[in-house]
Amino acid sequence: MAEESLETDGPRSSMPAELHHPHSKYSQWKFKLFRVKSMEKAPLPSETQPEKGALLGISVTEAPNIELDNGVAPGSVMKLCLGGKSKENVEGPGRRVDMKLQEMDTHMNHLRCLCRLCGMVLRKVKGPVHNVHEDLDESSKGALRKMGCKVTSWPEVILKVFKVDVTEDTESVHPLSFCHRCWMAAIRGGGVCSFSRTRVPEWKPHSSLCHLCSPRKTSFQRTGRKRRKAIPRAQSLAKRTRWDHGGSIAVGERRALRPFGDRHHTPVLRGWRKPITQREQWVRNITHCQKDHLSTKLISEKLPVDFLFSFTCLVCDHLLSDPVQSACGHLFCRSCIIKYTHVLGPHCPACNLPCAPDDLTLPAKAFLSALLSLPLLCPRSGCGKQVTLDSFKAHCLGHELDEKDANEHSSELDIYLLTNKGGRPRQHLLSLTRRAQKHRLRDLKNQVKVFADKEEGGDLKSVCLTLFLLALRSGNEHRQADELEALMQGRGFGLHPAVCLAIRVNTFLSCSQYHKMYRTVKATSGRQIFQPLHTLRAAEKELLPGFHQFEWQPALKNVSTSCNVGIINGLSGWASSVDDAPADTITRRFRYDVALVSALKDLEEDIMEGLRESGMEDSACTSGFNVMIKESCDGMGDVSEKHGGGPVVPEKAVRYSFTIMSVSVLADDEKEEVTIFTEPKPNSELSCKPLCLTFVDESDHETLTAVLSPIVAERKAMKESRLILSMGGLPRSFRFHFRATGYDEKMVREMEGLEASGSTYICTLCDSSRAEASQNMVLHSVTRSHEENLERYEIWRTNPFSESADELRDRVKGVSAKPFMETQPTLDALHCDIGNATEFYKIFQDEIGEVYKKVNPSREERRSWRAALDKQLRKKMKLKPVMRMNGNYARRLMTQEAVEVVCELVPSEERREALRELMRLYLQMKPVWRATCPAKECPDQLCRYSFNSQSFADLLSSTFKYRYNGKITNYLHKTLAHVPEIIERDGSIGAWASEGNESANKLFRRFRKMNARQSKAFELEDVLKHHWLYTSKYLQKFMEAHKDSAKALQATIDPIENQDDEDMSLEVNDF
Repeated sequence: MAEESLETDGPRSSMPAELHHPHSKYSQWKFKLFRVKSMEKAPLPSETQPEKGALLGISVTEAPNIELDNGVAPGSVMKLCLGGKSKENVEGPGRRVDMKLQEMDTHMNHLRCLCRLCGMVLRKVKGPVHNVHEDLDESSKGALRKMGCKVTSWPEVILKVFKVDVTEDTESVHPLSFCHRCWMAAIRGGGVCSFSRTRVPEWKPHSSLCHLCSPRKTSFQRTGRKRRKAIPRAQSLAKRTRWDHGGSIAVGERRALRPFGDRHHTPVLRGWRKPITQREQWVRNITHCQKDHLSTKLISEKLPVDFLFSFTCLVCDHLLSDPVQSACGHLFCRSCIIKYTHVLGPHCPACNLPCAPDDLTLPAKAFLSALLSLPLLCPRSGCGKQVTLDSFKAHCLGHELDEKDANEHSSELDIYLLTNKGGRPRQHLLSLTRRAQKHRLRDLKNQVKVFADKEEGGDLKSVCLTLFLLALRSGNEHRQADELEALMQGRGFGLHPAVCLAIRVNTFLSCSQYHKMYRTVKATSGRQIFQPLHTLRAAEKELLPGFHQFEWQPALKNVSTSCNVGIINGLSGWASSVDDAPADTITRRFRYDVALVSALKDLEEDIMEGLRESGMEDSACTSGFNVMIKESCDGMGDVSEKHGGGPVVPEKAVRYSFTIMSVSVLADDEKEEVTIFTEPKPNSELSCKPLCLTFVDESDHETLTAVLSPIVAERKAMKESRLILSMGGLPRSFRFHFRATGYDEKMVREMEGLEASGSTYICTLCDSSRAEASQNMVLHSVTRSHEENLERYEIWRTNPFSESADELRDRVKGVSAKPFMETQPTLDALHCDIGNATEFYKIFQDEIGEVYKKVNPSREERRSWRAALDKQLRKKMKLKPVMRMNGNYARRLMTQEAVEVVCELVPSEERREALRELMRLYLQMKPVWRATCPAKECPDQLCRYSFNSQSFADLLSSTFKYRYNGKITNYLHKTLAHVPEIIERDGSIGAWASEGNESANKLFRRFRKMNARQSKAFELEDVLKHHWLYTSKYLQKFMEAHKDSAKALQATIDPIENQDDEDMSLEVNDF
């Protein structure tokens, strides 16, 4: 078996290439005769075994007589050669490994003499040699810093200049140094580019045709001259010359390269090295573990040789460090065997069997405990302590720390002695008092004054400022130099970048429009009032999500831990197109947690101010913060562009946004929560922060589900974790509570999987049908929930009771699709107001035409009634008719004044009184669901709400029975039946409305027009970015500066000295 393994060991064999050729029989016999001659001088395999035993720590006399691995006695060498066996049968695996080590050692010595970048011999280039993997020295770092390069290591410079990545270089393939000529090329290029034509060679692993170890013949040898004898390869060298240059390497005919660092130029007499010693040197050059691993000589006790051999690495002959065991049962240091197999191939050094790094395992625990309990003697002079192997490293580290403390103590003493020799140490110029500064600079001041009097007419200030300006320019401090130059030329101050950003966002200026204004003002006034665009972009980064660092404990499930995440594609890996529209134009969003962090940092000043006003100690409030979030989502209708090019996009869009409603904290020693921040304008577009913009139809359930599903997953993960964020200089813990209340009727039905608004089941809060709600208008309670809708969907999907379609629909109460987002069972105040106004608008038309007397009026009659109503409202109240009811029209229509105007067209006095009473009751109920806090703003109406709603319902069921006989609208049902219960549970309805999200819809169109681009992908990013900046509290504080910007501009163009301008300049400088 061993014989077969040796014969088939093709890749690791050092057999000449002739033996592998199928038609070269004469070469085979020539090689066999050559081996017969060479065997007379070569050592027999039996003679190599005692040397191997000596390597393992066994004496020659103690080494047993071991037969060859192939079972052939030493006397049969000639028989083997004449029988046609290969050389592995004679030499054995140990010999072949040694020859491979010798080849690799020669190859690595060649590499140490060459430049990594240009391939030249290092000794031929004048100047120092530099290490490829080291950090920059001070001279190189200073030279590159002057040219604007701030890198700190040579691998970075080499990657930029020579376009070569040296971080993964290995010593057996690549040189580790580069010459001074390549250093000059890197410095001249400023660490960024190269002005030389240096061609980096391609370094390849060592092989039988290696151009370093077996170089090609020079060109003049092919011109017909006498053939010279080529230098044989390393493995076929039988002798060495007695006189040899120490450590020199032959790389070509009549050429000798001396390894780097060797400065001996005289020939050195070298004797034959023992093969064991030579092999140790070769292995040492590969592993480089002499400083890390411990020698067996440190063992204090006299242990048996065989016992000691079991704790020794078979590669480096040191004590095992991080031991691993091969499949064949041999032990090695982990780092040594990995380096060894990387250079010489995946084979065991002891038995030559396959040994891949993946096959290595840990030894038995009993062996590890015996290894760690070996007694070692401390090599430190004066110590002599006996320490076990497991505590040896800590013991030596204690010696190093003692030496370090002693050195620091001595250095402190030296400094102390030096400072007392000549008085106090010399202090920096800026740390001196003004008098001391004058004293130190008196000579320079006199010289500058003489120069100013002689050359500049005595203008000492201009000379000093010019010197300072030149110093800034030479140090690449161009921004400060520009400000100084503007000051020297009398161009005044400039606005803060945040002020300029607030002006740009608030006035909806595009990049080109702002830049045009910037250039115009600069050219007109001669001063740089507004900041350039690049400073605005730098200010944007701090305000947009993805700038602040944070942490979640525990980490969010299925969410990346990266903090520097800006605008991302909301499709989350969808196909290349969706409904014939390019996928990268469909949606853009922020990651939910990153957006919440940015919104909290935007409120940092308000939160800290709330802590101070509540009298709570800042350091005691590091945990227990609760943040209430209002979520809103609504479709924007038709947003199609009637002009421009680019890819087609869907005509409808959906916005998803959130608002931070309140922040409360429970201190460590308190029992009740204290609200430290409450959003003063919860229904303003300035507080509604955009999270996701999507070009989809809100009725497209599948697409909307796919786009909003990642947001739902992030929201669910944040509910189960807490945010660690630095606030006021201290890390604080926040928990988030989400309430999805900013949805209209259509969006709630879409997200909860309910049927459309025209369904028999009219309410999203209870299970009432339209007929039941019209018969009993008031007495209903909130019964639906997200979990119940999910259960009903499963019943709808599986039909476990095998019911008919009508029976199944009645069982699930209108659930027809899978709910994908949890919504808060509440009433949207804005859409409730609009829906009720639409219903009153129709009641007014019916009363004008006296529908209660007619059965089925024609369509022409209804049109005439509507035209009369629109004409009356336009004439008396200047209300223009609208195609679709909106919030402004609803607010104007639902007033007592509008009823009086309508009553002029109603013929019957009795019907007029009924209309006035209906509007009076409605206006009594309306503040309850519109108020932010009804318990404080309208307590009387809140107490009378149930009575008023019952009276309103009685009036509808009696006087207006013709319209509400067996039917009722969705929002009238919610207004009469569910408002008191929701107010009792949540405390408010109006504060949780979607009015802010609806108001921000017009901002989408403004920002889209502002950022109109040919590329729709970038356009959506710009809209989302500028909409977020528009809602920034930090920028809203600078809106006051925007009001005075025109005044500041006029003051710079035509300066007038007055107190207002001075006050304004002081405020801007404070910014």
